[in-house]
Amino acid sequence: MELRTLRAFVEVVRQGGFSQAAKTVFATQSTVSKAVKQLEDEIGVPLLDRIGHRSKLTAAGEIVYHRAVRMLTERNDLVAELDELRGLKRGTLRLGLPPVGSSLLFAPLFAIYRNRYPEIDIRLVEYGSERLEEVLLSGEIELAASLLPVSEGFEWQDVRREPLTVLLPVTSALARRRSLDLPALRHLPFILFETGFALNRVILDACRRHGFEPVIVARSSQIDFIVELAAAGLGIAFLPRMIADQRKHPSVSRVTLAEPDTDWHLAMIWRRGGYMSQAAKAWLDLVRETFGKKK
Repeated sequence: MELRTLRAFVEVVRQGGFSQAAKTVFATQSTVSKAVKQLEDEIGVPLLDRIGHRSKLTAAGEIVYHRAVRMLTERNDLVAELDELRGLKRGTLRLGLPPVGSSLLFAPLFAIYRNRYPEIDIRLVEYGSERLEEVLLSGEIELAASLLPVSEGFEWQDVRREPLTVLLPVTSALARRRSLDLPALRHLPFILFETGFALNRVILDACRRHGFEPVIVARSSQIDFIVELAAAGLGIAFLPRMIADQRKHPSVSRVTLAEPDTDWHLAMIWRRGGYMSQAAKAWLDLVRETFGKKK
């Protein structure tokens, strides 16, 4: 059983298909398909139930997938630990950041980090928090910024907590309110981020606590586009206050969301008990220096 075939199989599951997995592992779709078939032949049972263009994990596939993720994680840790033992002149920081809030909070830290450690190579990936937690567990990155709460599999360092702001067209009857709760918004269409953004979970969980599912009219990963959609009157949107204040728009009113357990609470997270390189430790030390002590 080769790590190459395991990686191909894991990416097919993560990416939801062979074509996207091929792009991730920098191979052809045919190569990825052959790798998965080789793994199935070696194990002796089907791992994927192929239905048209979609694939679903079989019972055996579920077992192999979770084991494969752990094996690949161990491999990445092994390589990093041996690299440091050899005393490489250049370290690598493997970091994941979400699009929401990172430019404000972390851009200044990159400048400080680069000045202190000019030989460190920074490899940055950008996804929503939920996707970042997946790649962190797989060992592809060592640290990620994510919204709290997180699972027991992670340790975390607090970064920033902000209330949410509701973005409404200035023509809305609610636009002049000082604050709004979710029941007041239940009949309005919602504009959310793309799937994989933990902020969606915060908002939708709060709606369900009030016994309703909002009508979602649009999703985007681009903050500026979401603001423009709200300005055009398509629906209401939600942003952390510090970000909403930086995205002022003449056609958008910003009202505080007065709703318990909906704060945007960002933290730097890492695998509990996982190996952490010196480059990652240096970044974490800088985060603690800037935002406070370990949680």
